[in-house]
Amino acid sequence: MPKAKKIFVLDTSVILFDHQSVHHFEDNDVALPIQVLEELDTFKKGGDSKNYEARSFIRFLNSVSTDSLLDNWVKIGGQSKGRIKVVKEIDNLKNNAADTFDDYKNDNKIINAALSLQQEYPKYKVILVSKDICLRVKAKAFTLQAEDYLTGKIKDVDKLYTGKTVVESLPVAVIDKLFVDTKIPASLVSDVKFPFNHFLIMNSGRKSALGFYNSAEEVVERVEKQTVYKIKPRNAEQAFAMHALLDPEIKLITLRGVAGTGKTLMAVAAALEQRSSFHQIYITRPIVSLSNKDIGFLPGDANAKIDPYMQPIWDNLKFIKSQYKETDTEFKRINDMVQQEKIAIAPLAYIRGRTLSNVFFIVDEAQNLTPHEIKTIVTRAGENTKIVFTGDINQIDTPYLDAESNGLSYLIDKVKNHRLFCHVNLEKGERSELANLANEML
Repeated sequence: MPKAKKIFVLDTSVILFDHQSVHHFEDNDVALPIQVLEELDTFKKGGDSKNYEARSFIRFLNSVSTDSLLDNWVKIGGQSKGRIKVVKEIDNLKNNAADTFDDYKNDNKIINAALSLQQEYPKYKVILVSKDICLRVKAKAFTLQAEDYLTGKIKDVDKLYTGKTVVESLPVAVIDKLFVDTKIPASLVSDVKFPFNHFLIMNSGRKSALGFYNSAEEVVERVEKQTVYKIKPRNAEQAFAMHALLDPEIKLITLRGVAGTGKTLMAVAAALEQRSSFHQIYITRPIVSLSNKDIGFLPGDANAKIDPYMQPIWDNLKFIKSQYKETDTEFKRINDMVQQEKIAIAPLAYIRGRTLSNVFFIVDEAQNLTPHEIKTIVTRAGENTKIVFTGDINQIDTPYLDAESNGLSYLIDKVKNHRLFCHVNLEKGERSELANLANEML
């Protein structure tokens, strides 16, 4: 029995999340409510990622609209693709969301457009696709099938790669040998082949050791707690993170952990330690305020507007400087690097179109990025560039992203077990007892 033909109706939130979304519905048709075009028009100006997505999608529509998209279904492109059309609600609509909710705002008109297709094409399965949970709930009130945009979404985030394995009940002799030789054959630790750049916590009952799987030599190397710019790892996961940050063979790193686990601090300290290996240290984060206040509300020039969003990064740099006296060489060196722009702290939007060569690149709060934004950043990497993403997938401030669909989760899941990549889950907060209380109990 042939499968039922489907029409996917896309909300504006899907386009702003991924401008290539129309290509991900196999051979099914895609419908755009006319209100989506109106909303995209308001997003086309600006330097944020959503503005880029809106402009890219508008250019795509222009490339396929040889005929009127309001009157005809137009081929999306490719033999296995469906068609696309701009739709609006019909006059004789049996169920009207705008009347039911007593509000003629765009969300209700988008639902009406989907209901119109359902009424006009009874043999088709009409599905409204939106990143907006409230819109999906309202659509279901009309027995209209509604779902999230699933491309790039991680199915089981609770089983997301952690970057480490705990090996219990090892013979004491194996751990003793590791401490003496600093590295041992991986076969002595486990018969299971570990992923690339994987970390190990090895216990014998009486002794324990931290290890790193070197896939090139198929050995387990002992991991020590390395102090960098007076920043010393306080737990096993921090030791793993510092080891990865200082390894020149690892070019892409993700550090995931709750607030206060030291993700950004260690990344900045490791970057300073390796300053001679790179032309510049570039530290950035997406501009997302907790109150969702637009950056334009702040007074002053562009730098004055941006500075409050970058302050958490400056705080980490100041903390490292506070480990030294003002007369110390390291203190002066950090100040000189900032003045000479060897250390650059700027919003993420500023890197679009650049090629980042010979750069130690730190992206803070990466959980607020989409998978497409993550890809855009990594593709900026030139020769001798190292990129570090830090974030907490359970602390997302961006609308339409969650623990399963954000770019950090996507990157960890897709790139795990690649020789250039390493991931560390930081589990224990080290900021303060009060911060730990908030993470654990609030």
